[in-house]
Amino acid sequence: MKSIEIALKMETDAVKFYKEAAEKVSHPAGKQMFLAIVEDEKNHIKMIEEVTKGLELTIKESNPIKTVKTIFESLKEKMMERIEASTDDLEAFKVAMEMEKEGIDFYRKVLDEVQTEKEKKLFTRLVFEEEQHHKIFAETYNFLKDTGNWFMWKEFSIVEG
Repeated sequence: MKSIEIALKMETDAVKFYKEAAEKVSHPAGKQMFLAIVEDEKNHIKMIEEVTKGLELTIKESNPIKTVKTIFESLKEKMMERIEASTDDLEAFKVAMEMEKEGIDFYRKVLDEVQTEKEKKLFTRLVFEEEQHHKIFAETYNFLKDTGNWFMWKEFSIVEG
């Protein structure tokens, strides 16, 4: 199986997992986050398909961290009411972090092997976005694990203290 086919399968699996996670998690921020990441992963699929078809790669500028910041700002009051995350919620975020890490590692490896500029551009973008997803999931995991003593996204000042 070619690297690009593996990438397409990984992204398709990610969409499926994140949709299921959004349905299962109880925390409102977790639901919204997973749904936002689903949209990013769908965009990754579109980019991979463009490269596979020999089309010009269309990179839809997205900023996953900005999207999540908006989600957290809209849910800030609800979040600070100490809505507890369930063990299942935390586990979903741990699995998501692992998936993103595997994706980053794979895309970095592939980036060293690809031949065309389109493929280099694609995998460079995928590494960038998956790194952002990993950071989002790690920050959210830490926030949900200890909501009362940790201010989410301190460098982005979502929660004012």
